[in-house]
Amino acid sequence: MTTKHTRESSEHANEAATKVPAVSGKEQAASEGYTMQTLQEGIAGRLAGLNSIEADIVTLVKNTVSDTLKTGGGAATQLTKVIHDVVEGAIGATEQVGTGLTMSTKSVAKGIVMGVHEVNGDVIGAGSETLRSVIHHAAAIGADVGLVAKRAMNGIIEGVSETGGNVGQAASRATEGAIEEAGRIGNMAVKTVKDVLIGIGDGVGEVLGKMLPHAPSHPAAQHHAASAPGKAMHS
Repeated sequence: MTTKHTRESSEHANEAATKVPAVSGKEQAASEGYTMQTLQEGIAGRLAGLNSIEADIVTLVKNTVSDTLKTGGGAATQLTKVIHDVVEGAIGATEQVGTGLTMSTKSVAKGIVMGVHEVNGDVIGAGSETLRSVIHHAAAIGADVGLVAKRAMNGIIEGVSETGGNVGQAASRATEGAIEEAGRIGNMAVKTVKDVLIGIGDGVGEVLGKMLPHAPSHPAAQHHAASAPGKAMHS
């Protein structure tokens, strides 16, 4: 037989089981703040690690290219062979570990440009040959040619910019070489490469504004400096 006392005890137990502890607004805000801070610190740490890896690849490639060219001479045929060997080795390394092609491509391209500059070689030609080689080897392994070409072009632009070269000319020559190389693969590859690289060309002026010292204060000079590289890409 169920007594009044038993019913009251059961009701109290059910109420206690379903009651959610109250959390004040301050406690909730503090919890959310901790979560965001933890996330921010975690991402920052991983990005710092990626930046360190990319910088290491740039240095490794630059030293390899410059040392090889110093030993073998700076002839155009030697330069072409060195570039293709470096790109092939880099892509082979990413296949070996199964990842990292898109991340490493930019650093490899930048390292090649800086290594060629170190021995006073043809930086503009090196950028063009690098993009050709990247597209050729990426297509051979079935990689995303457009994405890899974009990363390589970004590396070329950074390398030429940091060594004081003509970024507009380098981007223009590299684009021409890339489209020619893509033509050997097929029409779809040409369209993909054009779409990706012409887009980069339009933004070269913005890239320069962030990476190089400010242009002269005269408005016309600023406009010319910002627009010239983009035009060079379409020529």
